[in-house]
Amino acid sequence: MPAEWEKHEATWLGWPHNPGDWPGKLDTIRWVYGEIVRKLAMGETVRLLVRNQAEEKRARLVLRAAHADPGRVKFVVHPTNRGWMRDSGPIFVRRKSPQGGMRQQRPETAIVHFHFNAWAKYRDWQKDRRVPETAAKLLRKRLFHAQCNGKDFVIEGGGIEVNGRGTLLTTEECYLARKIQVRNPGLGRKDIEETLKQYLGATNILWLVAGPAGDDTHGHIDDICRFVNPRTVVLIRETNRQDINYRPLAENWDRIKDLRLEDGSRPEVVPLPMPAPLHFGNYRLPASYANFYISNAAVLVPTFNDPNDRIALGTLSELFKDRPVVGIHAVDLVLGFGTLHCLTQQQPMGQT
Repeated sequence: MPAEWEKHEATWLGWPHNPGDWPGKLDTIRWVYGEIVRKLAMGETVRLLVRNQAEEKRARLVLRAAHADPGRVKFVVHPTNRGWMRDSGPIFVRRKSPQGGMRQQRPETAIVHFHFNAWAKYRDWQKDRRVPETAAKLLRKRLFHAQCNGKDFVIEGGGIEVNGRGTLLTTEECYLARKIQVRNPGLGRKDIEETLKQYLGATNILWLVAGPAGDDTHGHIDDICRFVNPRTVVLIRETNRQDINYRPLAENWDRIKDLRLEDGSRPEVVPLPMPAPLHFGNYRLPASYANFYISNAAVLVPTFNDPNDRIALGTLSELFKDRPVVGIHAVDLVLGFGTLHCLTQQQPMGQT
């Protein structure tokens, strides 16, 4: 699985339509999407899933008003339950270039189907699960159905993070839980590691502990720790000892000291702050600067009207020298329990 910062052919998005994801804010969220698509389309194609032609027509009006490049937006008519493409969308892998002889100009890419089941939490996932099949048919790509011990193997794209060199990050809270949101009942650490290696080409699996409070996914890595280059990660840190997130995030900092990359070296670890707590009613929302998305044209970073916005943007600007770092207002977006990375899924170029 290529790293996210490698060249994209496209980014996949699902047009927002489920009012339960953003209570009372759905129209606002569509305008946020317009800004996201405008930024993405500056550097790559955006493949935008819509439920029907009427929804496509409405989406075109928003994108036109947002001044998104219409030539870079390709609509894909496909019904969805929610449309969080990081988790239900196509996860792409690329065949390694052959050793010796004639080098392929565009090594083959394919899609792995990880059998999305709404984070083992909700009942309405059947439409979302078919997205990888639709993508494979549309793009004429091979589709590999992930299996372990003869059963469908379930993960989400937000639960894994790769450096494109063989190392994969995930969390124990998400995939080793025995009672809460269990994706693969009966499978242990060894089974999960071997299956990830088989289908994603990973050689080195690293486990952090847990994510921030309010995470509807129960521990997705993309709210916690992200690669910014093959040897460097950013890791969120809570400095307020009274905050509910302080202890689990501190455990991640303790754990990462012992982790090694695929070549045995230590990763460089750069801290990212946490914004002040955000709530919707009695719910703590999983606001995290780690949920950024690396597109061809820019790194899109969620911001929360918080003093730490500036620190997070500055930190990431120092780490990404090859493209601008841009903030996207996400106070409304995070009502859906996710932000920019959760919404997007990259389609890598075939060539290295």
